Amino acid sequence: MARAPFSSNNLQNFIDDHGIVAKILTLSDNTPTVLEAARALHVAPEHIVKSLVFMSGSEPLIVISNGVRRVDRKKLAGHLGVGKNRVKLTSPEKALIFTGYHVGSMPPFGHLKRLKTVVDTLVCEQEVVYGGGGEINAMMRVESAELLKITDAEIADVSK
Repeated sequence: MARAPFSSNNLQNFIDDHGIVAKILTLSDNTPTVLEAARALHVAPEHIVKSLVFMSGSEPLIVISNGVRRVDRKKLAGHLGVGKNRVKLTSPEKALIFTGYHVGSMPPFGHLKRLKTVVDTLVCEQEVVYGGGGEINAMMRVESAELLKITDAEIADVSK
C-alpha cells in the first residue's frame, strides 16, 4: 500500500526536530506558481525559490532555484561533472517518491531522505526566501543562510 504524501505537519515536525529557524505560512489561496506565491506573500518574485528534483544518472538530487529563472541543464551538468544528457528533471510522480512531497508544494528540505542539494547562486543574493510549505496553500519563510546550513548544499550558478 502506498504511503500518503507528506504535508505541512511533516515539514513542521522536521523544522522542530532540527531546530531550524523557519516559519510555515498558511495562505488563504493556493500558490502553484511563483507569481501567485509572490502576490499572496506581498514579496518580489525573486524571493520565491523552487525546489526541483533532477536525476544525475541514477541519483536524484534537489536543485533550489530562484523562482524567476530556469535551471540550465548544461550548467548543472557541468557543475556535477557529467554530460548534459545525464541530467534530467524527474516526473512529478518520481519527485513524490524521492521526497514525499507533491510538486508545487515541495519544500527545499525535510524530504523522505536527505538528497544531494545544489542551490543556485541567485538564491544566495536574497536574505530571506520563501519555498514550498508542504501543501499547495502553504509557503515556508527561511533565511538563505539557514537554508544553506540545513541542506549542506553546494552553491553553483545553474540558472539561465
